[in-house]
Amino acid sequence: MKKVRVYELAKELNLESKILVDFLNDLGAEVKNHMSTLEEDIAVMVKEHFSSPEEKGSKIAQSVEIELEDVTPNYRLKNRMNKSGENSTREQHNVNKLHANKQSMQKKGQSHTSVPRSKELEIPETISVKDLAMKLSMSGAAVIKKLMSYGVMASVTQSIDYETAQLVCADFGVSTKPLKDLAETVFDDDTDDVPEQLQERPPVVTIMGHVDHGKTTLLDGIRKTKVTESEAGGITQHIGAYQVDYKSKRITFLDTPGHAAFTAMRSRGARITDIAILVVAADDGVMPQTVEAINHAKAAKVPIIVAVNKMDRPSANPDRIKQELTEYGLVAEEWGGDTIFVEMSALNLSGIDDLLDMILLVSEMESLTANPDRQARGTVVEAQLDKGRGPVATVLVTNGTIRIGDSFAVGNVSGKVRALLNDQGKNIKEAGPSQPVEILGISDVPAAGDILVVTPDEHTARQVAHLKQIKHREQELRQTATTSLDDLFAQIQQGEVQELNIVIKADVQGSLEALRSSLEKLSTDEVRIHVIHQGVGAVSETDVHLAAASNAIIIGFNVRPEPNAKRASDKEKVEVRNYRIIYNVIDDIKSAMAGLLAPDFVEETLGRAQVRQTFKVPTGVIAGCYVTEGKIVRSAQVRLLRDNVVVHEGILGSLKRFKDDAKEVAHGYECGIGIDRFNDLKEGDVIEAFIMKEIARTL
Repeated sequence: MKKVRVYELAKELNLESKILVDFLNDLGAEVKNHMSTLEEDIAVMVKEHFSSPEEKGSKIAQSVEIELEDVTPNYRLKNRMNKSGENSTREQHNVNKLHANKQSMQKKGQSHTSVPRSKELEIPETISVKDLAMKLSMSGAAVIKKLMSYGVMASVTQSIDYETAQLVCADFGVSTKPLKDLAETVFDDDTDDVPEQLQERPPVVTIMGHVDHGKTTLLDGIRKTKVTESEAGGITQHIGAYQVDYKSKRITFLDTPGHAAFTAMRSRGARITDIAILVVAADDGVMPQTVEAINHAKAAKVPIIVAVNKMDRPSANPDRIKQELTEYGLVAEEWGGDTIFVEMSALNLSGIDDLLDMILLVSEMESLTANPDRQARGTVVEAQLDKGRGPVATVLVTNGTIRIGDSFAVGNVSGKVRALLNDQGKNIKEAGPSQPVEILGISDVPAAGDILVVTPDEHTARQVAHLKQIKHREQELRQTATTSLDDLFAQIQQGEVQELNIVIKADVQGSLEALRSSLEKLSTDEVRIHVIHQGVGAVSETDVHLAAASNAIIIGFNVRPEPNAKRASDKEKVEVRNYRIIYNVIDDIKSAMAGLLAPDFVEETLGRAQVRQTFKVPTGVIAGCYVTEGKIVRSAQVRLLRDNVVVHEGILGSLKRFKDDAKEVAHGYECGIGIDRFNDLKEGDVIEAFIMKEIARTL
């Protein structure tokens, strides 16, 4: 067969010999220099790639030369060409020619096996050309040629993505499907339960609605407890999962926050629920978060029960509520629709029994079942880092039964169940479907909304977590690369953009997500909010060093800095701002960005006292304390810290030295401290005294 020298082919294609030699080496051809010879069929393939019936001559040669000069030896041409009818004909002609010259290819070490092809191939996310050729029982040259026709230049050892491999296989008449790894196999719930194994399970009910429409008060009335009093500003800021008994049946409730910033948390609550209770105040009407709650419930395709609350108010008008909700597709049954409306007053506990009856009625119609005799699956409702217990996750079991000692994978972390606590804080040995439970024994804090799956053994759980971590890392790298290019383009168009770097630390994962999302939405063309780090737990010394290196401020949401972090922040001159209510954070950042630098109140810490012993008196609880730092002043405000987490903020009810009232108690002395309207004092707690000073703000 006639052979062609490299320099002759380069001259014909109007290319430099060196460029063509590099190109052929990338394709796996044995070419040493410009005097090396090529088989005729290889030369034809190269000619057909560098020329087309529509465009011949120097333009194509020049464009190819430019592409080849700017790439490394691991060269890949990423621009895909649309196949025209003529190209398809030419490709088929080349395939036939390649089969005709099979013996010539075998001389080059590229053997053509005769293994029969399977009807459907399983292809991973990325696969090398060599492995794909082996799966297709084809020679490597045939696969490379097919890739060249798409404009993808890859050698035998290089990898291609699943979509490209799928195109190649389709052209050779072979269908494909993605190959699932161990993590995907474990997390994909494709096991069908036998109908005989299914048992009735409690309904999972989500209470949704606008701010201050009475959601937590309603749940409080159902549970006969006082949840609202412990929430900052009277607003629920963490998802709470609780279970109650009514008429010998159990009902699981999720209390989702009503503030607009917690959209993501409410969305998670709607995804794992069976019934949505939409609470609307009879004297207020439909508000923005009410509409948002309706949209989440409809997206989750769950039935909606409307609870018209605050019927005890003189201005209550339930008919107006029904009229407004008809605009969103919620028509009352008495008006010819299918939406259940219950008029009630959560404060007076009237109408609650009617609401619970309606929940049980809807759950019976929905036929809610699960199989308790299988490996458990669940959804993380909330997760946090507890100083004494380590990572803790509140999980709602969706199927199966989880027991102490079970190994599990959740998100990209794993663990083994060391302890299970129910919604009342009691230790239990197992938890079944629709039961909220607190799990101890996780290797790290998972993200709220992650799926938990029990695995056969601990080794499998660790493997699954490792695979998920690798995928998460690759995804982050891809996002980082994309963001960098976007930032570069934006800076070119807009000039230099000012950035406000922020480090966020919060007590739980859900608050962290919502706070970051809210702050990033405040970015403008002139000033951009950039969250360089976020995490769960107290502000640490590492966070301060990171903020100092990045010229960032630290926002602590419901957490306090550790003593070492406090000293480091003073030394590094890093600003650490502490908040308990999310819209205070948003308002401060907005004011700073808009230049509304009005006089501000800055907190000045006066001192700290450690609770050594507690005493019950007729008026409440008195804490016997030892002042460890500064001084405690009678007129100061106080903050109660338990494991560096803010439990309560208020004012001093009493300050005494022995039996006498004291205006202040200095460092190194003992005293008795009473906090106004707060009695949950425990040994080991820290009481921090502070005052608010008004100073002029500067940007």
